[in-house]
Amino acid sequence: MTTLTVNIAETPSNSYPIYIDNDDLKDLKYKLDEETKNKKRLVIFSEKVYKIYGKILDFKKSETFILKDGEREKNIKNYTKIIQKCIELKLSRKDIIIAIGGGVVGDISGFVASTYMRGIKFIQVPTTLLACVDSSVGGKTAIDMPKGKNFVGAFYQPQAVYINLNFLKTLDEKQYKSGFGEVIKYAFIEKTCNHSEYFNLLEYLKENRGKYENRDNEFLSRIIEICLTLKASVVAQDEKESGLRKILNLGHTFGHALEEETKYKRYTHGYAVILGIMFIFNYALKNNLCDKKYYDEAFTLMSVYGYEPPCLCLINKKRTLNYMKTDKKSDGNTITLIVPTTNGEVIEKTTTDVEFDISYKK
Repeated sequence: MTTLTVNIAETPSNSYPIYIDNDDLKDLKYKLDEETKNKKRLVIFSEKVYKIYGKILDFKKSETFILKDGEREKNIKNYTKIIQKCIELKLSRKDIIIAIGGGVVGDISGFVASTYMRGIKFIQVPTTLLACVDSSVGGKTAIDMPKGKNFVGAFYQPQAVYINLNFLKTLDEKQYKSGFGEVIKYAFIEKTCNHSEYFNLLEYLKENRGKYENRDNEFLSRIIEICLTLKASVVAQDEKESGLRKILNLGHTFGHALEEETKYKRYTHGYAVILGIMFIFNYALKNNLCDKKYYDEAFTLMSVYGYEPPCLCLINKKRTLNYMKTDKKSDGNTITLIVPTTNGEVIEKTTTDVEFDISYKK
């Protein structure tokens, strides 16, 4: 087992451990039982995860809520249903919520925990690669509204995060590739994270493409550890995204807009982030913020991992631009962008208009 700690400087009481292992899932159930001993609990499952692992994890049906899969399920209607389930179970502030699933389950579960009884504890058990390397850590909780993703939410840290690599064995190829979109993002922001150790994630990814294909446990464990070490470092310095934490949004402004414009049906989140990274590298090259060598290196890495820029000819530019302007990091008139400059470094820029260009400039 690898154990990391998110040490939050501003509010030390919000610090928590992250456990990474590939133990038998029955052992995971034992650990969760121990962590929640003498407490009432609500276990919120992703539907797919429950179908595969529900019997192995063997929680009581009476304490289980099953959430259908997909970003559209992260809505106020399901939020209300979960709150009603908490009331039905008579959960108190001493009790706990356990989220077992991907980012959608983690986000809505955390938001319920942050608001029910003005806040009860919750545990993250991420089951997708994307949730393992990113969304399960950092305390961003939210639900979506018709006009935008994550419009209603709170910064609310979990009590603990349990990452078990066995869940990744049954992850479909589409979701596995989606998760790696967030991994690649960390390669382009590593130095700006201000972590004391330099992992050179960009080179590590170049050298280990075969291990990615084989879903090598040692490789995945190392990737997750690196990404979460970097994220924990950023969150420790800026828990509520007032400054440094904005760098974690590399690729997300355009990526979120694409998800909105295509109604969450065409691109997974991680793939949308990759397209957002392609977009922002083109912006950086055109505005002389990065050189051609680094630009080439970035597009080569994305291509090696199977990401190619699709045609955006059916994307409505005006609508997508409006989505970018209503992004939480923008002010409604300008667009806030996290822009790559040199290896592992990014800066923040604002603009009022952009070209929708994700094609590779040879």
